[in-house]
Amino acid sequence: MVIRSSDGSTVTIVAKPNQSATWRSNKLVLLALSVPSLGAAIAFALAGAWPILPFAGLELAALGSSLYYVNWKLQYRHVITLAPDAVHIDKGHYLPRHSWTFARNATGLGIEPERHPWDAPGLSLQCAGERISVGEFLNREDGLVLLQHLRKELRVLGHGAQASHAF
Repeated sequence: MVIRSSDGSTVTIVAKPNQSATWRSNKLVLLALSVPSLGAAIAFALAGAWPILPFAGLELAALGSSLYYVNWKLQYRHVITLAPDAVHIDKGHYLPRHSWTFARNATGLGIEPERHPWDAPGLSLQCAGERISVGEFLNREDGLVLLQHLRKELRVLGHGAQASHAF
């Protein structure tokens, strides 16, 4: 998903993975699956097959952990802020873990063609020999939207192999 917002002369573009379910809906699915699972486990335990209880608990813990991990991975974002004199790139989960700042007039967009028709083009912001990939987790449609937004704001340095050797 790509979201573009403008505040006067500053443009902010947020790229994030598509998320089919929120953490709240994941918790409801976990609850809906745990009620019959634990109900059956308790019934078997009362019938004398008590070793089923730890396995039912481990199963639900594994499912809950998996749902949490996937939800955490889907919180990854690339925030590109295009100010009149600078380009800021922030990457991270929930808050920026990595940040870069480039001069706006020296920053360009590198585009690498898709390797497969379903892939998005490879996009990178380049300045003074440094190359930062952006939106590599996006699907084709969202990658093309990001490309369109960045083309409006930055000059294109090159396509294909020449894009990485522009400086």
